[in-house]
Amino acid sequence: MTAADVTSVNVASANVTAANVTSGKTILRRAGDRGWLIECADRHPAEVATSIRAQPWASGLREVVPATTTVLVVAETAAGMGKLAAGLRTVLDGPGVHRTGPPPGRRIVIPVRYDGPDLPEVAERLGLAPEEVARRHGAGEYRVGFFGFAPGFAYLDGVPESLRLPRLSSPRPRVAAGVVAIAGNQTVVYPGGTPGGWHQIGVTTTQLWDVTAEPPNRLAVGDRVVFEAVTP
Repeated sequence: MTAADVTSVNVASANVTAANVTSGKTILRRAGDRGWLIECADRHPAEVATSIRAQPWASGLREVVPATTTVLVVAETAAGMGKLAAGLRTVLDGPGVHRTGPPPGRRIVIPVRYDGPDLPEVAERLGLAPEEVARRHGAGEYRVGFFGFAPGFAYLDGVPESLRLPRLSSPRPRVAAGVVAIAGNQTVVYPGGTPGGWHQIGVTTTQLWDVTAEPPNRLAVGDRVVFEAVTP
């Protein structure tokens, strides 16, 4: 994407074809000839994406892709981008975006054996016992924010402040499938065969990514994930 693909002019009306639209604290920024990039402020991107997909006009969209702080909305055609912006503003300004209460999505329980190779060091750095790290991680409910980095790699938001650490300074060249790890405010279950710079605290036998299945991802954006400790 070049600078010409994204403009920087705020406008008062959504009847535009190449400009930004400010909607409260949220900004709609043109992205190419068929896209709007929503810069989320006080809303979670996964919730925004879920609300957009629920609209009757969403059938005219090619993609709705949430990320860490944004949602990319891509239309099937370049016609009616102003009308699309108006629809997005209605969603963002109205009650359609979840602000309180439980987030959308299914509740998925994943059994975890908390014996990862980084657990002792994580516990030492946090000033906690390894068992307490496992307890706190297992006590949370995490939300699938988005997918990235590799197929099946789901970023789960919601790691408590007391467990937050930066990523490793040197990533491992390969991490096996099922490894449960933490970094910052997120936790992940590695799909397998990828490098990884997150702190490995456990492992699960639950397969979340299977290329032979339809769909291959067991998780979806907006799902709520709970980790349940199991004995080795």
